[in-house]
Amino acid sequence: MTFEELRAKANGLPLLPGVYIMMDKTGKVIYVGKAKLLKNRVSSYFHGDHTLKTEAMVSKINTFDVIIAGSEFEALVLENSLIKHHMPQYNILLKDDKTYPFIRVDMKSEYPAFTVASRIEQDGAKYLGPYGSRGNTKNAIEAVKKALMLPTCGKKFPRDIGKERPCLNYHMGACRAWCQKGTPRQEYKESVEAAVAVFEGKTSELAKKLTAEMEEAAEQLRFERAAERRDRLKAINLLATKQFIISGSMADTDAVGYYRGPAKSCFVVLHYIGGTLLDKDFDLFESPFEEDEEAISALLRQYYERRGAWPKTIVLPFNLQDREPLEQLLSENAGHRVYIESPQRGDKLKLVETANVNAREETERATTYEEKTSKTLEWLQKALNMDVPPERIEAYDISNTGSSDIVASMTVFAGGKPLKRDYRKFKIKTLETQDDYHSMAEVVSRRLARYKSDDEKFSTLSDLMLIDGGATHAKAALNVLDDAGIRVPVFGMVKDDRHRTRALVTPEGDEIGISANPAVFALIGTIQEETHRFAIEYHRSLRSKNSYQSKLDAIEGVGEKRRNALLKSFGSLKAVREATIEDLSKVVPKNTAERVYKHFHGAGGAEEQCENTETPEIEKK
Repeated sequence: MTFEELRAKANGLPLLPGVYIMMDKTGKVIYVGKAKLLKNRVSSYFHGDHTLKTEAMVSKINTFDVIIAGSEFEALVLENSLIKHHMPQYNILLKDDKTYPFIRVDMKSEYPAFTVASRIEQDGAKYLGPYGSRGNTKNAIEAVKKALMLPTCGKKFPRDIGKERPCLNYHMGACRAWCQKGTPRQEYKESVEAAVAVFEGKTSELAKKLTAEMEEAAEQLRFERAAERRDRLKAINLLATKQFIISGSMADTDAVGYYRGPAKSCFVVLHYIGGTLLDKDFDLFESPFEEDEEAISALLRQYYERRGAWPKTIVLPFNLQDREPLEQLLSENAGHRVYIESPQRGDKLKLVETANVNAREETERATTYEEKTSKTLEWLQKALNMDVPPERIEAYDISNTGSSDIVASMTVFAGGKPLKRDYRKFKIKTLETQDDYHSMAEVVSRRLARYKSDDEKFSTLSDLMLIDGGATHAKAALNVLDDAGIRVPVFGMVKDDRHRTRALVTPEGDEIGISANPAVFALIGTIQEETHRFAIEYHRSLRSKNSYQSKLDAIEGVGEKRRNALLKSFGSLKAVREATIEDLSKVVPKNTAERVYKHFHGAGGAEEQCENTETPEIEKK
């Protein structure tokens, strides 16, 4: 459908609540939304000005369908269901790889034990949580066990009862020695029940119960039981003082924060109980095109459905138009009344402000580098007079020792970061003497040939090509590109007297200073050093390999087969050098063994001469 046809179709919709489903030309669902009045909401997409992201979505709409609902609440539920089913490209979606662990305890067991579970199963066990992370949950279990003197070892009960003497934990007063015969099983269960109460946030009720039992035991002159209840009470109070329970599963208030950044946005939930902060949860995602109210509504629904735990009150940074149906939806899922508020003053407003500060900090922490890189690449685009920012940059360098082992490196930086899986190395094939310019031409030519042959390892062309060296090096690469009919901007990277990156230079010799922009200066310097390092490493590996082989190849009677046999048998060149003639004769004929031994040990022999010869350094351009 044309844009005018879409507008006309939208204008003909009824003023009723419902859901609208946007589709592209392939019929794929790209966005699902709800509306209190379908005509007003859908027609707004085809009238007036919009943000770039909204325009991008609207430009892909080929047609749309609507489903009329009986109420705004029904529309909300239907929208939720359709989003989960279609996972549309333009809907705001929380990451689906985040899970919240639970603590599982089977109270029907003879000796209940605490374990960490990924989900609630219908197995009759008791599940506590959800909690923030598996690591924190395990730490919580261990701390509560130690406080209540429950076993923290790996013993299984009743299987291991009476098999061994009490361990060090008993002697340190950290365990009641439940593994010993005669330890009351009922007391074990009472300790487990106390631990469950701690995890459920019922420390005040538990403290009252323990106090009453302690006093009763003292009145009955059961001083051992009274002392045990006293110690347990101290442990419970200590846990409460330290605010050890790191989960917001029992939170009575959740404060929601939201921050929209240029590249990323953040959704934060702070969990409180009795005004005390228990835990923080947040998600980062690409900034959506929805208005903030719509985004918060969608995020709340996804977050609590995924988490499976609801507070009594949720405080938000602003009012939502769909507050009432959203309250109804969350309340039905929670099994208790959930209130949504947008405080304008008082303590709850401070909670929201704190959540917003956390959202902003998380966003800026996550996007600082990204935004900095984006600005850097934009500066490069302008300075180099390019059509687009150079998101993908290829850099080349030549390394050699005179005329031997001439090699080249190609590094790739994507979004300002090294993309090492796309690094490539070349061994120069067409030259027998040193010629950096022709070497560079060969490398670029081979790279382009692989691109034209649809080699998947070279399938992506760069936005910018940087050549280590001056204008002549850059010109050599540009000539190859011109001959191939491929247009990629090419610049040389030139260094100062201290071998540090100084500037970029055009193939015509015009220098472009970069020192005035520290971020650009650092990026180009990093690219040049990384490309040089990669070339040097490859060159050294070849030189080492050739040197390693040539010391045996130079011996009369030692060809490739005998050389490999010696290295395989002795494991290294050093071991061959230190071997006796008898040992060598077990691998090669005796006359050959004698020549090998003489080569390494004879006065004035080849090995001695080689060791007295300095290895020339890799030539620096």
